[in-house]
Amino acid sequence: MYASSPVLSPAASMQKMHLEDGFKVELVASEPMVIAPIAMAFDERGRMWVVEMMNYMPDTAGTNEEQPTGKIVILEDLNKDGLYENRKVFLDSLVLPRALCLVEDGLLVAEPPNLWFVEIRNDKPGKITLVDNKYSSGGNVEHEPNGLLRALDNWIYNAKSSTRYKKAGQQWLIEETHFRGQWGITQDDAGRLFYNNNSQNLLGDFFAPGLGATNPNQRSMAGYNENIVPDNRVYPVRATTGVNRGYMEGTLDEHLRLVNFTAACAPTLNRGLLFGPDYYLNAFVAEPAANLIKRNTIRQVGYQVLGEQAYQGREFLASEDERFRPVNLYYGPDGALYVLDMYRGIIQHKHFLTEYLAKEIMERKLAAPLSCGRIYRIVPSNKKVKPMVFPQRPVQLVRLLQHQNGWVRDKAQQLLIDKKETQTIPALRQLLHRPGQPLPRIHALWTLEGLQALRTADVFPLLQHPYWPLRMQALSVLPSVLTRETYQSYAPILEQLVRKPDTLAAPYVALLAHTISSFNKAEANRLLELIMQQYPDNRFVADAVISNLQGQEEAFYQKALSYNPDTSLALPMQLVKVKRSVAEAKARRDQEQLNREFTIGSALYASICQSCHGADGGGLKALAPPLNKSEWVTGPKNKLLPILLYGLTGPIEVNGKLYQAPDINGEMPGFGHNSELSDKDLAELASYIRKAWNNNADLVSEDDITQTRKQFKGRKEPFTMEELKAQ
Repeated sequence: MYASSPVLSPAASMQKMHLEDGFKVELVASEPMVIAPIAMAFDERGRMWVVEMMNYMPDTAGTNEEQPTGKIVILEDLNKDGLYENRKVFLDSLVLPRALCLVEDGLLVAEPPNLWFVEIRNDKPGKITLVDNKYSSGGNVEHEPNGLLRALDNWIYNAKSSTRYKKAGQQWLIEETHFRGQWGITQDDAGRLFYNNNSQNLLGDFFAPGLGATNPNQRSMAGYNENIVPDNRVYPVRATTGVNRGYMEGTLDEHLRLVNFTAACAPTLNRGLLFGPDYYLNAFVAEPAANLIKRNTIRQVGYQVLGEQAYQGREFLASEDERFRPVNLYYGPDGALYVLDMYRGIIQHKHFLTEYLAKEIMERKLAAPLSCGRIYRIVPSNKKVKPMVFPQRPVQLVRLLQHQNGWVRDKAQQLLIDKKETQTIPALRQLLHRPGQPLPRIHALWTLEGLQALRTADVFPLLQHPYWPLRMQALSVLPSVLTRETYQSYAPILEQLVRKPDTLAAPYVALLAHTISSFNKAEANRLLELIMQQYPDNRFVADAVISNLQGQEEAFYQKALSYNPDTSLALPMQLVKVKRSVAEAKARRDQEQLNREFTIGSALYASICQSCHGADGGGLKALAPPLNKSEWVTGPKNKLLPILLYGLTGPIEVNGKLYQAPDINGEMPGFGHNSELSDKDLAELASYIRKAWNNNADLVSEDDITQTRKQFKGRKEPFTMEELKAQ
């Protein structure tokens, strides 16, 4: 046990930071100007709109956590020296707010379970509209949607969510997409999304974000939720005994420093040149539990994105100050990397707080104070950073689509759309068709799409362009221009791409068949059959095809075998998995009846289990294995209850398949230490999952839980599969 970590001034805390050579850290704001910052957005004037989650974990029990103390504040740098000295409260009395996004004349604010749109009137809140009363469906603070990233395709995406949003006049469009990540979300120049979970460095998509989530029978899809950087090692510069599983063998090294990510969050991609060309499209990831920020390099190979840590044995930034908690990262309009430091002792939420960590917090006096918070920016040591203020003239905004900083290009696109600057359409079209750099052309394409001015003549030439990034964007934008009147003109060129063959375009053509099917199902099926014949053993194409086949899986399986009887090819193998999923779904119990029978158990599952194991108990890729039809759930109680109370670490075999990190989280937390959950509550939760979905095992009693506690009295560490098998 180490001595208490004193509260340091911002200047003293900055002295404790070990930063990559050639860079420096500058203070942007600190308490009382900002308190417990967790998310922010820059406006076109360079001001920061910041979410303050002030009441997060006031103590180890989370006492009064749900008091309405959260705020949205506007910070302004009046003299443009980089230090924000003016604070204005825009919205207060919020309960644990977690995300925001500037849109048109207002602000989206996530305050679970609701998503609000608040009109801005002279920096004061105007009319408030409820956009979604199911933005969050329950869960603890660590496992609720967040992010509200306004992406290249003009939709707003979230982490820990499968929902996207778009403002269309006075209406809000809400659509389902792929489920992504845990805390934080970002994009690259192609508009592909990147995210992570607490134990995985960087996850992401190979394809455009709005495609493919169209067959509910398909549990996962190749090309989405891919493991971009498999290396999850971290390199703190101080002993990190104050992590949740610090007592477990392998969690800390011989110097008592965290070995692997345990609270990875806030991925962001550098899309500017301020740091130099070697840092372009580097992915930075925060690890607040180990007080550091990691740098990863990524590269594109075909349509795949691959990455690795920039270096071994050290970090881009690591601090000796235990209270330095980088919970979010952003690239700003000036090209600097902005770091939101919650600056507090407790970062682990009560639902998963172990007795070990609670003791560390109490003995080392980490619970207080709660009144701190810092925002820093990281810049090159040898470069002068200039503030970026956007011009008022629309034609100047069009020019900014050619800016070297991706943040500036994004904002220029958003402003042109938000202000409905239709007079710029000729200039945008000219930029779209101008030979040369692709990035301005890509932004021109999506700006025209956002202004509802995109024409077939704009897209057609790009579909045949030799440069893949432009073809990719033309394919990605097709759902916006495909109509009953136009799809027939696009079908021949899509078929040509398949026959060519254009291997890069093939998954996109398969994904687009879903849009064509809404106009002509026979034409869509003909295109899919052609793709099946051309690419029977490409897993990305196979899953893209299957995304169109809800209710047709068996028929297309037989067609696939008629083209090629080899059942070991990717397409038939993936179809077999989906057919099995369909059969299981038909056999599931009446879930609504079960929810009424186990009111507490179903509510607990929704709040603490569903975010990793899925609503259907089927598990989620990169998070957790299935509970549905798992022998660990339906087998003897002495296998399940120790996991429920004390957790599980390491690999776990379910129905003959081995699940292990990094394909899933390396550890499931136990709930026996949670004082808010009684033995009766845990018994009902266990009974619920033993009866849910396709499970039908006997019930668990309160006494079963109590006896399991007695059997393992004093145990703190989670179980391993080998230990449970030996019982």
